[in-house]
Amino acid sequence: MARRKKSVKREMVADPVFGDMMIAKFINRIMIQGKKSVAQNLFYGALDELKDKVPGEEPLSIFKKAIENCKPSVEVRSRRVGGATYQVPVDVRPSRRLALSMKWIVGYSRDRGEKDFAKRLAGEIIDAYNNRGNSIKKKEDVHKMADSNKAFSHLNW
Repeated sequence: MARRKKSVKREMVADPVFGDMMIAKFINRIMIQGKKSVAQNLFYGALDELKDKVPGEEPLSIFKKAIENCKPSVEVRSRRVGGATYQVPVDVRPSRRLALSMKWIVGYSRDRGEKDFAKRLAGEIIDAYNNRGNSIKKKEDVHKMADSNKAFSHLNW
């Protein structure tokens, strides 16, 4: 007998300009306090910055390649065995891979030093596109952590 309701995945509406679900998820990740139109303006402003900074490339393809470059393939999860807690490396589900890469790009773009957020976001996307920057470093750190703890992979559940 289930005591909780089964969680239901909500249907998302694709973004109005490109009709892409990944962009809609990214805009939702940028959004603060429910101000979606502000988040949309910031994202589309960042795409305009990408158009200026990387001539000859489509801004949408730059964005998708940056997201792809930031996706982690493994991560560590804490697992308690007896009295000890082990960091066990596990594969990352595709939906979580996407969520983590978006989270890292948005989070590290907020920490950058440019004047406004659209320029910060564009800078972080360009860095991720070129396989450098803080979000790529975070991915590499997660991979290193998983690699250093692969001795505990037999504790995987």
